[in-house]
Amino acid sequence: MADFVGRRRELKELREDIARTGLDTLSGRKAKAPRARVLLVAGRPGSGRTALAEALVREIEGDYPDGVLKVRLTSPTGEAVPTERAVRTLLEALGRPTPPGAAEDELSSALREALAGRRAVLLVDDAQDPHQVDALLPDTPECLVVVTAEGPLTGIPDVRPCTLGGLDTPSAVRMLVHRIGDVRVANDPRAAEALAEECGGQPAALSLAGGWLAARPKASVADVAKQLHDMPAGTSGPLARTFRLVYESLPQTAQRTLRLLPLAPAGLVDSHTASALAGCSVAAAQSILEDFAALGLLRTAPDGLFLLPGCLTPLLQALLQAKERPAEVQLARARMLERNVRLLLSCRAMAEEAADEAVGPVGGPEKLDGVPRALRFADRRSAATWLDTRLPALSAAATLAVADGELDTLARRFVAALARALSDHRGTAGAAPELYGLHRLVLDVAERRDLHREQAAALLNLADLDAETGRTQEALERYRAALDAGRAANDPYAAGRAMESVGGAYQELADWHRASDWFGRALSHALARGERTDEARLYGRLGNVHTYAGRYGDALRSWRAASAGYRRLADVPGQAKALSEMARVQEYAGRPEESLHTCREAVEIARRAGDLRLQAALQVRLADTLDRLGDPAAARLHRSAADRLLGDDPAACEIRSGSD
Repeated sequence: MADFVGRRRELKELREDIARTGLDTLSGRKAKAPRARVLLVAGRPGSGRTALAEALVREIEGDYPDGVLKVRLTSPTGEAVPTERAVRTLLEALGRPTPPGAAEDELSSALREALAGRRAVLLVDDAQDPHQVDALLPDTPECLVVVTAEGPLTGIPDVRPCTLGGLDTPSAVRMLVHRIGDVRVANDPRAAEALAEECGGQPAALSLAGGWLAARPKASVADVAKQLHDMPAGTSGPLARTFRLVYESLPQTAQRTLRLLPLAPAGLVDSHTASALAGCSVAAAQSILEDFAALGLLRTAPDGLFLLPGCLTPLLQALLQAKERPAEVQLARARMLERNVRLLLSCRAMAEEAADEAVGPVGGPEKLDGVPRALRFADRRSAATWLDTRLPALSAAATLAVADGELDTLARRFVAALARALSDHRGTAGAAPELYGLHRLVLDVAERRDLHREQAAALLNLADLDAETGRTQEALERYRAALDAGRAANDPYAAGRAMESVGGAYQELADWHRASDWFGRALSHALARGERTDEARLYGRLGNVHTYAGRYGDALRSWRAASAGYRRLADVPGQAKALSEMARVQEYAGRPEESLHTCREAVEIARRAGDLRLQAALQVRLADTLDRLGDPAAARLHRSAADRLLGDDPAACEIRSGSD
């Protein structure tokens, strides 16, 4: 970091603290459980605490071969980052799965397990309280945790804070030299020392003063020091005075853009966000953001992003409240959400276009009709990169939009667009942790506004994710709630889907009686609506449950009905799979001749369907049945046929249930 100077004494103390003997050892007691050493860098916002922590990590990272993990525990707008989100960030950096909907304790245990036996550094920035940090602490003493906070972290044992004040005068002057060169400082070294004093040695204030001077090559250092000294008495603190100097030097358009930046979720800003907030062109917004970065008002980040420094956020929020009318603020928020909706639609279209290219003619341009060129992506990769890098801001925007409560319609559109873009680019399984949070947000809006259809859809989506991660009881409760919401909305699709899903949850719990009861209700619902596809599938699910329960007569009747349903639908693969399940049940029921006949019929239908895997599986089943009937020669012929179809891989011949 080019602006990091001085702090050699603090760095030396922190390095010595790594090897310092713990309090438990000094007092002759053995620690109950070995944990990572925690180093605390404490200081007010703008004191350079994060820069010092990063400098320390750069010096020692060679001693920790398993790398550096970073997480921030306070958003730029001042809210504490949920512990669950912080732990997920670290687990994702370690390449570990983060089950959707997992509780905080479960995630913390997964993090400690992932760090067991590793030698890594955790840089935990801007902690607000010890509970946030405690959930992240590894149980292995080989790891090191470096924390920044405003004050002490009472409650975490054996932590001695390194408390920061201002930079010493020589270091503060060197920081100015890094920003503006040495000519003006050499011409008036006393003025440079006076400016360092006016800035209180605070790195953030010095950065702003240096940025102001760098933008004005003809201005003298003494001029800046005098302007700061002559500020009205009501302007408290070096950072506030320096910020005021820079802010008042901006054109009015830039001032207004800067005032609106606290509305950017997660403190992440790009040209589209600034353009939407300020109502200007993307090119003009990009130019303004670059000017802000040069002045020290923003920090640059990869992929076209800028970061709003947390120490400036309270100053900007005060300006926003004082100078912008609430209606204008709400309009700016709405413009930003609408811009993100359009970008997400464009992002999703690129994923669909790539899928179209894989199977045939491209359909992407039609999907982008009406979308300005500035909102389009060059290809799928650039769209996916945009989605990945903006995801923290997009997730925060969704949370803020729902919490706001005054933009519910737009918030629902935004959340739906984000969920679809994530699913298209990452797949449902890959996007599951993010989707879980998004569906919960939709549920919040739906419950607040009594939108029963949206409530049912959100509950079904959440329950599906619960079921996929083994939380079957939680899924069952949500499926039942979705059924109530679907009935309240008079939505037959949601009600039928919920009834079937309740049956599936009971099947997972091996409660065959309740599973067959609920599948029967869903089947009656489908029969009443004339939904033939649903009927065939539900007959199959009933057949499956009856088979597991050992009710072979009921199972055969259900599979026979499923086969007939697929035949009426001209679904040849479905009919073949239903017949294969019938053959399996007949064999379980001790009727091998009938099983042989049904299996041969299924082979012929599978051949017509061109399903090689099913053909091979059925050939193996035929061979097993013939062995039991005492015809090993015929059995060998069928096994050879299966080998010719799919080779010698036994897994390829696995018979799947028609209800899967």
